[in-house]
Amino acid sequence: MNFILMPLRNEDIHTFKKDMQDAFQYGAMQEFNDLDVEILSENDIDKSLSTKGSVAYAAIVDGKIVGGAIVVIDELTQHNQLDFLYVKVGIQSKGIGKMIWDAIEKLYPQTNIWETCTPYFEKRNMHFYINRLGFHAVEFFNLHHKDTSIPDDMICGCNQQSVCNAD
Repeated sequence: MNFILMPLRNEDIHTFKKDMQDAFQYGAMQEFNDLDVEILSENDIDKSLSTKGSVAYAAIVDGKIVGGAIVVIDELTQHNQLDFLYVKVGIQSKGIGKMIWDAIEKLYPQTNIWETCTPYFEKRNMHFYINRLGFHAVEFFNLHHKDTSIPDDMICGCNQQSVCNAD
């Protein structure tokens, strides 16, 4: 497999966003059969892309985008955020997600802590982050322990998430 991780090019942004949305929707549909809610909006992706310190990467195999990630790097504290990591629907479980993460870690060896969030129902994600990448679950948000960054009128079962750190 000819894998490279490269900064996202402007001409690939549309495909990157669509593939990421499809991957997140697919994960939710595996858990909730009759889901009529958009799990990841383009606005959420744009917000991440425009965050100070944000860098987006496309994972390329044989010249095609197969996944990607958005990280937010804090040069001062080196407490960095993995906002999104996805593998294109239909090619999961081939080691691409791990290759993406390994490449990101090599790009940012000075990182003290990586932090990410994932929806509580994404059992594959939880396994991936904790068992494959070495993250640790440090917080679980729910109706009784709310993430203050999510407005009350947006809280539902889909917004419950676990926060994981890797050090």
